[in-house]
Amino acid sequence: MNTLTLDRPVAATPAAASRPSLARPGALLTELMAEVRARRAEFTRLHQIAPDVVERFKALGIYRALVPTALGGDGLGPRTFCETIEAIASADGSAGWVASFGMGVTYLAALPPETLAQVYAHGPDVVFAGGIFPPQRAPKVEGGFEVSGRWAWSSGCTGADVIGVGIAPAEGEKTGLPRMAVLPRAKVKIERAWDVTGLVGTGSHDVVVDRVVVPEDWTFVRGSRSPRTEPMFRYPTLSFAAQVLSVVGLGIARGAIESLRDMAEGRVSVTGAPGLADRPQTQIELARAEAQLRAARAFFYEAIDAAWDSLLRGDEVSPEQTSLLRLSSTHAARVSAEVARAMQMQAGMTGVYHDCPLSQQVRDVEVLTQHAFMGDITFQNAGAMFFGRKPLPGYL
Repeated sequence: MNTLTLDRPVAATPAAASRPSLARPGALLTELMAEVRARRAEFTRLHQIAPDVVERFKALGIYRALVPTALGGDGLGPRTFCETIEAIASADGSAGWVASFGMGVTYLAALPPETLAQVYAHGPDVVFAGGIFPPQRAPKVEGGFEVSGRWAWSSGCTGADVIGVGIAPAEGEKTGLPRMAVLPRAKVKIERAWDVTGLVGTGSHDVVVDRVVVPEDWTFVRGSRSPRTEPMFRYPTLSFAAQVLSVVGLGIARGAIESLRDMAEGRVSVTGAPGLADRPQTQIELARAEAQLRAARAFFYEAIDAAWDSLLRGDEVSPEQTSLLRLSSTHAARVSAEVARAMQMQAGMTGVYHDCPLSQQVRDVEVLTQHAFMGDITFQNAGAMFFGRKPLPGYL
């Protein structure tokens, strides 16, 4: 019998037919984007997304979008979710990044069914955050695993209900496969250690746990197959984890293009040179950026649709399809960074000021390209598969 409880206040959940959904966001998404855009500087100052904005994410349906209908969620697919994250990220990269962890149920669904039901017992709007690396040694004790340690890069942890941490289960001298241990937020201390150049508002602080016994049925092997049978839980988990981050880059790049266009309106050169929108080089660069971004975006969603269609037909996602999910994600992240930087270059010295949106957009998207999911190893693995060779372990 497990002993953890979430200790969350019970809130009434509207009936599915009457509540907002990402499938039909209406004016809620437009209003949210406008507010997020207006509060970008605030998120940077706070080093986190403000709590009331996380509540707005809940109201929109971010955290219940992928939760199975059997657990009170909306049971939507990957494209709808990614399109919403992309839209939010076009207003602010940090907000999009934090919202992307609404995909947490695709991790948590690897928990035993009874445990997953407890996680969602009070409603589908559960906010999950994770600090995975490095997996900390967790000895087997009476009642489960004794978990202690510090984990970095726990994006959105300040607004989370449950937090997952990476452990290496140990019984004597034997160490099992790395797992994620799931704990209530109250059992975790947050150390505000997020001091970075971009995506500052994600609040990716360190989380610290001190000798908390986590029952084994509140742990799971990260990336393991879920016992659930809905299509979303047969979709490649680690590929989706990469996609929800790379789509943030697509949103940031779209925001950068719009930032440059906004700057060009009514702007007159002090030297008497043509205005920004009338300069041939700026026109060329804007058109090139649009072509690059639209092409990368098309590849990204084409890969999603192909994998999803296979699942809806009752087939498995093939290794080749999984590789395209990974390749299109890394490609999207790289192109997004190129587009944002190109737009900043056209802005001249204005683009270096902190209060210029392009300055923040470039810093944010460059941080995204540093993520392990977006490394050159993706191209190596995808290239090996194009030659009919096996990729490195962990790629698929």
